[in-house]
Amino acid sequence: MIALLGKKIGMTRLYDEKGVACPVSILEAGPCVVLGASGDRLKMGFEDIAEKKVKKPVSGFFKKINITPKKYVREFSFKDAANFKIGDSLKADLFKVNDIIDVVCTSKGKGFQGGMKRWNWHGGPASRGSTSHRRVGSIGSTTTPGRVIKGHHMPGHMGNAQVTVKNLKVINVNIEHNIIAVKGAVPGFRGAFVVIKKVK
Repeated sequence: MIALLGKKIGMTRLYDEKGVACPVSILEAGPCVVLGASGDRLKMGFEDIAEKKVKKPVSGFFKKINITPKKYVREFSFKDAANFKIGDSLKADLFKVNDIIDVVCTSKGKGFQGGMKRWNWHGGPASRGSTSHRRVGSIGSTTTPGRVIKGHHMPGHMGNAQVTVKNLKVINVNIEHNIIAVKGAVPGFRGAFVVIKKVK
């Protein structure tokens, strides 16, 4: 696997040589600092954080390897992990145009929502005589099984969950600013933490 930590910057559009608009998500990919490597595993950190905001055991770990504390730390099974040393920098040049990637992010939190917004129910009759335009309606079953099925779609907390968007195509790579543009949408708010993985 080849992976980087980064941030979602936002969305825009790019035009190809024929003038056709392509919606793209702009991601900051790194720079990530190598915090440790053993076997085929590579630990990396992204984005500096004040030492006073880090717990003592974590602060001790960063002091031991003489690196500024990082806000996000992840470990991956990484290609050629043994060739990296602590303190090495991983940047956006790991990705190239036309690479296919997966992006892991936390979706926007929507709070408590009804079934029509959360699960796209079509709703009840819209006419005057109906008293249940957007309500749940019957959630039970007949005598068999005689209970509410586990996992039944109901109103509840929506969003703020980990989402993986697969097979996004890299449209552009800006190595100087560690920015990549990928075709399509990526979940999360502007500035959200993302994990970018290169697909085999």
